[in-house]
Amino acid sequence: MSSTAIHTSSSQQDNRVSNNAAGSTFHEVDDQDRAIPAIEFRNVLLSFDDRRVLNNLNFKVMKGETKIILGGSGGGKSTIIKLVLGLLKPDSGQVLVDGEDVTDYDEVQMMRVRKKIGMVFQEGALFDSLSVYDNVAYRLHEQAVPEEEVEPEVRRMLRFVNLEDAIDKMPAELSGGMRRRVGIARALIGDPKIVLFDEPTAGLDPPTARTICELAMKLRDLEDVSSIFVTHEMNNLDYICSEYAVVDEEGKVIFEREGERLCLINSKVMMMRQGDIIFSGTDERLRKAEDPYIQKFLRGH
Repeated sequence: MSSTAIHTSSSQQDNRVSNNAAGSTFHEVDDQDRAIPAIEFRNVLLSFDDRRVLNNLNFKVMKGETKIILGGSGGGKSTIIKLVLGLLKPDSGQVLVDGEDVTDYDEVQMMRVRKKIGMVFQEGALFDSLSVYDNVAYRLHEQAVPEEEVEPEVRRMLRFVNLEDAIDKMPAELSGGMRRRVGIARALIGDPKIVLFDEPTAGLDPPTARTICELAMKLRDLEDVSSIFVTHEMNNLDYICSEYAVVDEEGKVIFEREGERLCLINSKVMMMRQGDIIFSGTDERLRKAEDPYIQKFLRGH
Protein backbone atom coordinates (compact mmCIF):
# COMPACT_ATOMS: atom_id res chain seq x y z
CA MET A 1 0.00 0.00 0.00
CA SER A 2 1.45 3.37 -0.93
CA SER A 3 2.14 6.04 1.65
CA THR A 4 -0.39 8.36 -0.04
CA ALA A 5 -3.11 5.81 0.64
CA ILE A 6 -2.13 5.60 4.31
CA HIS A 7 -1.64 9.29 5.00
CA THR A 8 -4.45 11.66 4.22
CA SER A 9 -3.07 14.98 3.03
CA SER A 10 -2.94 17.71 5.67
CA SER A 11 -5.28 19.93 3.62
CA GLN A 12 -7.90 17.15 3.47
CA GLN A 13 -7.56 16.63 7.22
CA ASP A 14 -7.95 20.35 7.79
CA ASN A 15 -11.11 20.37 5.68
CA ARG A 16 -12.54 17.42 7.55
CA VAL A 17 -11.75 18.98 10.93
CA SER A 18 -13.32 22.28 9.93
CA ASN A 19 -16.43 20.50 8.57
CA ASN A 20 -16.76 18.53 11.80
CA ALA A 21 -16.30 21.71 13.81
CA ALA A 22 -18.95 23.45 11.75
CA GLY A 23 -21.31 20.55 12.27
CA SER A 24 -20.82 20.51 16.02
CA THR A 25 -21.18 24.28 16.15
CA PHE A 26 -24.58 24.06 14.45
CA HIS A 27 -25.64 21.42 16.97
CA GLU A 28 -24.49 23.64 19.82
CA VAL A 29 -26.31 26.68 18.45
CA ASP A 30 -29.48 24.66 18.00
CA ASP A 31 -29.24 23.17 21.50
CA GLN A 32 -28.43 26.54 23.06
CA ASP A 33 -31.39 28.09 21.26
CA ARG A 34 -33.71 25.40 22.64
CA ALA A 35 -32.29 25.96 26.12
CA ILE A 36 -33.69 29.51 26.10
CA PRO A 37 -37.26 29.36 27.48
CA ALA A 38 -40.04 30.55 25.19
CA ILE A 39 -41.58 32.27 28.24
CA GLU A 40 -40.11 32.90 31.66
CA PHE A 41 -41.47 34.62 34.77
CA ARG A 42 -38.96 35.68 37.42
CA ASN A 43 -40.27 36.71 40.86
CA VAL A 44 -43.38 38.35 39.35
CA LEU A 45 -45.58 40.24 41.80
CA LEU A 46 -48.86 41.90 40.84
CA SER A 47 -51.62 43.43 42.95
CA PHE A 48 -54.90 45.13 42.07
CA ASP A 49 -55.59 47.66 44.81
CA ASP A 50 -55.09 45.67 48.03
CA ARG A 51 -55.56 42.25 46.44
CA ARG A 52 -52.46 40.20 45.60
CA VAL A 53 -53.13 38.58 42.19
CA LEU A 54 -49.73 36.99 41.55
CA ASN A 55 -47.41 36.23 44.41
CA ASN A 56 -43.72 36.00 43.48
CA LEU A 57 -44.32 33.80 40.43
CA ASN A 58 -41.42 31.80 38.96
CA PHE A 59 -41.87 29.42 36.02
CA LYS A 60 -40.62 28.61 32.51
CA VAL A 61 -42.21 27.33 29.32
CA MET A 62 -39.52 25.61 27.26
CA LYS A 63 -39.34 25.44 23.46
CA GLY A 64 -41.96 23.06 22.07
CA GLU A 65 -43.58 22.59 25.50
CA THR A 66 -47.23 22.96 26.45
CA LYS A 67 -47.77 24.40 29.94
CA ILE A 68 -51.30 23.70 31.15
CA ILE A 69 -52.28 26.23 33.82
CA LEU A 70 -55.10 25.00 36.04
CA GLY A 71 -57.02 26.72 38.78
CA GLY A 72 -60.36 28.17 39.82
CA SER A 73 -61.62 31.56 38.69
CA GLY A 74 -59.72 34.50 40.16
CA GLY A 75 -56.59 32.41 40.69
CA GLY A 76 -54.44 34.49 38.35
CA LYS A 77 -54.43 32.24 35.26
CA SER A 78 -55.58 34.76 32.65
CA THR A 79 -53.48 37.48 34.26
CA ILE A 80 -50.38 35.51 33.26
CA ILE A 81 -51.39 35.72 29.59
CA LYS A 82 -51.97 39.48 29.83
CA LEU A 83 -48.49 39.91 31.29
CA VAL A 84 -46.90 37.89 28.46
CA LEU A 85 -48.69 40.12 25.92
CA GLY A 86 -47.68 43.29 27.76
CA LEU A 87 -51.32 44.24 28.41
CA LEU A 88 -50.45 44.39 32.11
CA LYS A 89 -47.16 45.23 33.81
CA PRO A 90 -45.96 43.54 37.02
CA ASP A 91 -45.37 45.56 40.19
CA SER A 92 -41.98 43.85 40.37
CA GLY A 93 -40.13 40.96 38.77
CA GLN A 94 -39.37 40.15 35.13
CA VAL A 95 -41.28 38.70 32.18
CA LEU A 96 -39.16 37.26 29.35
CA VAL A 97 -40.32 36.17 25.89
CA ASP A 98 -37.85 34.11 23.85
CA GLY A 99 -35.04 35.25 26.15
CA GLU A 100 -35.97 38.93 25.77
CA ASP A 101 -36.89 40.92 28.90
CA VAL A 102 -40.16 42.63 27.91
CA THR A 103 -41.09 43.82 31.41
CA ASP A 104 -40.65 47.53 30.75
CA TYR A 105 -41.39 47.56 27.01
CA ASP A 106 -43.68 50.29 25.70
CA GLU A 107 -46.53 49.60 23.26
CA VAL A 108 -44.37 50.03 20.13
CA GLN A 109 -41.78 47.55 21.42
CA MET A 110 -44.50 45.09 22.47
CA MET A 111 -46.08 45.20 18.99
CA ARG A 112 -42.87 43.66 17.64
CA VAL A 113 -42.85 40.96 20.34
CA ARG A 114 -46.54 40.14 19.79
CA LYS A 115 -45.78 39.22 16.19
CA LYS A 116 -44.09 36.10 17.59
CA ILE A 117 -47.22 35.16 19.55
CA GLY A 118 -50.58 33.70 18.53
CA MET A 119 -53.50 34.42 20.85
CA VAL A 120 -56.62 32.24 21.15
CA PHE A 121 -59.36 33.96 23.16
CA GLN A 122 -62.15 32.31 25.11
CA GLU A 123 -64.95 33.19 22.68
CA GLY A 124 -62.93 33.13 19.46
CA ALA A 125 -63.26 36.95 19.41
CA LEU A 126 -64.02 37.19 15.69
CA PHE A 127 -65.01 40.37 13.88
CA ASP A 128 -68.72 39.81 13.16
CA SER A 129 -68.70 42.11 10.12
CA LEU A 130 -65.86 40.20 8.40
CA SER A 131 -66.01 36.85 6.60
CA VAL A 132 -64.00 33.87 7.83
CA TYR A 133 -61.44 34.65 5.11
CA ASP A 134 -61.04 38.28 6.21
CA ASN A 135 -60.95 37.34 9.90
CA VAL A 136 -58.07 34.92 9.35
CA ALA A 137 -56.33 37.33 6.95
CA TYR A 138 -56.71 40.31 9.30
CA ARG A 139 -53.10 40.49 10.48
CA LEU A 140 -51.74 40.10 6.94
CA HIS A 141 -54.09 42.77 5.59
CA GLU A 142 -52.92 45.12 8.37
CA GLN A 143 -49.33 44.51 7.23
CA ALA A 144 -50.33 45.25 3.59
CA VAL A 145 -49.21 41.80 2.40
CA PRO A 146 -50.14 41.30 -1.30
CA GLU A 147 -53.41 39.40 -1.77
CA GLU A 148 -51.77 36.68 -3.91
CA GLU A 149 -49.68 35.81 -0.83
CA VAL A 150 -52.55 36.18 1.64
CA GLU A 151 -54.98 33.69 0.11
CA PRO A 152 -52.74 30.57 0.12
CA GLU A 153 -51.72 31.35 3.72
CA VAL A 154 -55.35 31.74 4.84
CA ARG A 155 -56.31 28.50 3.11
CA ARG A 156 -53.36 26.68 4.71
CA MET A 157 -54.43 27.79 8.20
CA LEU A 158 -58.08 26.91 7.59
CA ARG A 159 -56.98 23.46 6.38
CA PHE A 160 -55.02 23.04 9.62
CA VAL A 161 -58.25 23.56 11.61
CA ASN A 162 -60.35 21.58 9.06
CA LEU A 163 -62.48 24.56 8.04
CA GLU A 164 -61.45 25.43 4.50
CA ASP A 165 -65.06 24.83 3.38
CA ALA A 166 -66.20 27.72 5.61
CA ILE A 167 -63.88 30.29 4.02
CA ASP A 168 -66.72 32.47 2.64
CA LYS A 169 -69.07 32.21 5.64
CA MET A 170 -69.79 34.96 8.15
CA PRO A 171 -69.22 34.35 11.89
CA ALA A 172 -73.00 34.38 12.52
CA GLU A 173 -73.30 31.27 10.33
CA LEU A 174 -70.81 29.28 12.43
CA SER A 175 -71.29 27.12 15.52
CA GLY A 176 -69.41 28.03 18.72
CA GLY A 177 -66.80 25.36 18.06
CA MET A 178 -66.27 26.52 14.48
CA ARG A 179 -65.83 30.12 15.65
CA ARG A 180 -63.21 28.93 18.12
CA ARG A 181 -61.38 27.04 15.34
CA VAL A 182 -61.41 30.11 13.08
CA GLY A 183 -59.92 32.02 16.03
CA ILE A 184 -57.11 29.45 16.19
CA ALA A 185 -56.51 29.73 12.42
CA ARG A 186 -56.24 33.51 12.81
CA ALA A 187 -53.82 33.12 15.72
CA LEU A 188 -51.55 30.90 13.60
CA ILE A 189 -51.10 33.35 10.71
CA GLY A 190 -47.40 34.16 10.46
CA ASP A 191 -46.39 30.80 12.02
CA PRO A 192 -45.87 32.04 15.60
CA LYS A 193 -43.72 29.75 17.71
CA ILE A 194 -45.62 30.75 20.87
CA VAL A 195 -49.41 30.35 21.18
CA LEU A 196 -51.47 31.40 24.20
CA PHE A 197 -54.84 29.69 24.81
CA ASP A 198 -57.16 31.42 27.28
CA GLU A 199 -59.96 29.00 28.28
CA PRO A 200 -60.34 27.92 24.61
CA THR A 201 -62.89 25.16 25.37
CA ALA A 202 -65.13 27.06 27.81
CA GLY A 203 -68.80 26.49 27.03
CA LEU A 204 -68.14 23.86 24.35
CA ASP A 205 -69.61 20.34 24.30
CA PRO A 206 -67.08 17.53 24.98
CA PRO A 207 -66.51 16.43 21.32
CA THR A 208 -65.88 20.03 20.22
CA ALA A 209 -63.62 20.68 23.21
CA ARG A 210 -61.71 17.53 22.21
CA THR A 211 -61.21 18.98 18.70
CA ILE A 212 -59.69 22.16 20.17
CA CYS A 213 -57.31 20.07 22.31
CA GLU A 214 -56.32 18.04 19.23
CA LEU A 215 -55.34 21.28 17.48
CA ALA A 216 -53.19 22.22 20.48
CA MET A 217 -51.55 18.78 20.34
CA LYS A 218 -50.88 19.12 16.58
CA LEU A 219 -49.14 22.44 17.24
CA ARG A 220 -47.03 20.91 20.02
CA ASP A 221 -46.08 17.67 18.31
CA LEU A 222 -45.95 18.56 14.61
CA GLU A 223 -45.07 22.27 14.61
CA ASP A 224 -42.80 22.49 17.72
CA VAL A 225 -44.91 25.35 19.09
CA SER A 226 -44.57 26.47 22.73
CA SER A 227 -47.88 27.21 24.41
CA ILE A 228 -49.68 28.19 27.57
CA PHE A 229 -53.09 26.51 27.84
CA VAL A 230 -55.19 28.14 30.55
CA THR A 231 -58.16 26.02 31.62
CA HIS A 232 -60.25 24.91 34.57
CA GLU A 233 -61.54 21.79 32.78
CA MET A 234 -59.98 18.44 33.68
CA ASN A 235 -60.90 16.80 30.34
CA ASN A 236 -58.41 19.09 28.62
CA LEU A 237 -55.66 17.83 30.90
CA ASP A 238 -56.61 14.21 30.13
CA TYR A 239 -56.38 14.77 26.37
CA ILE A 240 -53.27 16.92 26.16
CA CYS A 241 -51.17 15.00 28.67
CA SER A 242 -51.99 11.48 27.54
CA GLU A 243 -52.00 11.65 23.73
CA TYR A 244 -49.56 12.46 20.99
CA ALA A 245 -50.12 13.62 17.39
CA VAL A 246 -48.27 11.67 14.69
CA VAL A 247 -48.54 11.47 10.91
CA ASP A 248 -49.33 7.97 9.60
CA GLU A 249 -48.06 6.34 6.40
CA GLU A 250 -50.91 7.87 4.39
CA GLY A 251 -50.01 11.37 5.58
CA LYS A 252 -52.99 11.65 7.94
CA VAL A 253 -52.66 13.01 11.47
CA ILE A 254 -53.61 10.44 14.10
CA PHE A 255 -53.52 10.56 17.90
CA GLU A 256 -51.80 7.84 19.88
CA ARG A 257 -52.16 7.18 23.59
CA GLU A 258 -49.19 7.67 25.86
CA GLY A 259 -47.80 4.28 26.82
CA GLU A 260 -44.84 2.00 26.40
CA ARG A 261 -43.81 3.52 23.07
CA LEU A 262 -44.65 7.11 23.84
CA CYS A 263 -43.83 9.09 26.94
CA LEU A 264 -44.85 12.73 26.94
CA ILE A 265 -42.17 14.97 28.36
CA ASN A 266 -43.28 18.13 26.56
CA SER A 267 -46.48 18.76 28.51
CA LYS A 268 -46.35 20.08 32.05
CA VAL A 269 -49.02 21.16 34.51
CA MET A 270 -49.00 24.20 36.78
CA MET A 271 -51.77 24.76 39.29
CA MET A 272 -52.63 28.20 40.66
CA ARG A 273 -54.48 29.17 43.81
CA GLN A 274 -54.95 32.79 44.89
CA GLY A 275 -51.86 33.97 43.04
CA ASP A 276 -49.56 31.16 44.17
CA ILE A 277 -48.24 28.14 42.29
CA ILE A 278 -49.33 25.20 44.43
CA PHE A 279 -48.18 22.53 41.98
CA SER A 280 -45.77 22.26 39.05
CA GLY A 281 -44.89 19.02 37.28
CA THR A 282 -46.34 16.12 35.31
CA ASP A 283 -50.01 15.14 35.25
CA GLU A 284 -49.05 11.80 36.85
CA ARG A 285 -47.58 13.62 39.85
CA LEU A 286 -50.58 15.95 40.02
CA ARG A 287 -52.97 13.01 40.35
CA LYS A 288 -50.92 11.64 43.25
CA ALA A 289 -50.74 14.98 45.08
CA GLU A 290 -52.17 14.84 48.59
CA ASP A 291 -53.15 18.52 48.80
CA PRO A 292 -56.92 18.59 49.60
CA TYR A 293 -57.51 21.56 47.25
CA ILE A 294 -55.89 19.70 44.35
CA GLN A 295 -57.83 16.52 45.06
CA LYS A 296 -61.10 18.47 45.22
CA PHE A 297 -60.22 20.17 41.91
CA LEU A 298 -59.41 16.83 40.25
CA ARG A 299 -62.80 15.49 41.29
CA GLY A 300 -64.46 18.43 39.58
CA HIS A 301 -64.71 20.84 42.52
